[in-house]
Amino acid sequence: MKTTNWIWQSGNWVAWDDAKVHVSTHALHYGSSAFEGLRAYSTPEGPAVLCLKSHIDRLFHSAKIARMEVPYTPEEITQVTLDVVRRNQLQSCYIRPLVFRGTGAFGLEGRGNPTEVVVFAIEWGRYLGAEGIEKGINAMVSSWRRMAQDTMPALAKIGGQYINSQFIAMEARDNGFDEGLCLDTNGYVSEGSGENIFLVIDGIIYTPALSSSILGGITRRCVFELADVLGYEIKEMMIPREMLYIADEIFLTGTAAEITPVRSVDRIQVGKGERGPITKRIQDHFFGITSGKMPDRFGWLTPVYVENVANDLVRSFDGR
Repeated sequence: MKTTNWIWQSGNWVAWDDAKVHVSTHALHYGSSAFEGLRAYSTPEGPAVLCLKSHIDRLFHSAKIARMEVPYTPEEITQVTLDVVRRNQLQSCYIRPLVFRGTGAFGLEGRGNPTEVVVFAIEWGRYLGAEGIEKGINAMVSSWRRMAQDTMPALAKIGGQYINSQFIAMEARDNGFDEGLCLDTNGYVSEGSGENIFLVIDGIIYTPALSSSILGGITRRCVFELADVLGYEIKEMMIPREMLYIADEIFLTGTAAEITPVRSVDRIQVGKGERGPITKRIQDHFFGITSGKMPDRFGWLTPVYVENVANDLVRSFDGR
């Protein structure tokens, strides 16, 4: 990881090496944190953050589900997110806001502990490899299942439940695969260790519904918008495992993974074993918009250095 100079930590700008927490921090022991991952893309007009408001909304929703009171407003975290890109003079980067329970009372009931917030950014390339974006990756169906609906809140990005994702990712790597795909507790396709999944069969795009223990991905929403204007039908449904083996195309989506094709599952070739035409068309429009080469027809991008645009976004949180 290539570090940057400045991190925003609970209201203060601190140098990267000085951003520290105490060893008794509640989140360190019990996973009591909520987080987001955003990307800023380099465009001809300067860096721009993708789907900023949607990510900040989800951060606060996750914190609410985790019963954590965030000591800052969505407007303030929005501004800080833009400021961390500016202060570190970044053009293209990954941004991580993190809300967590700090040090105080020890034990599982941590609501009396102060809530801390950090926002930092790093330069980060393709999560699943630059080659994977074009040629696709090899995936396996993990032996680890996604959590049942009444055990963990899948719609929230809460730190502790990402242990499940770590097991899925580690198992895949240990078995020679790029990524792991998991099933829900009913045996239906859920998602990747950190990505949503889409299948293409006979020109129709299929994806698991929210009820399949998935995170409601922001990039997933972008694909829905792109598919609509490009004339593709998307069906949200319970997807049996065997559909992975007969799909013409499969692709994964996420802020880190962006839009990454899958060329095999469990060593069974997907389609022609390469990126399919529908995946490529969606990719071309996604990266065309994020690079500034195509018009931002959906209003996805927030320019980092255009003050009035940032202020308009901030005001949109409460309708002012």
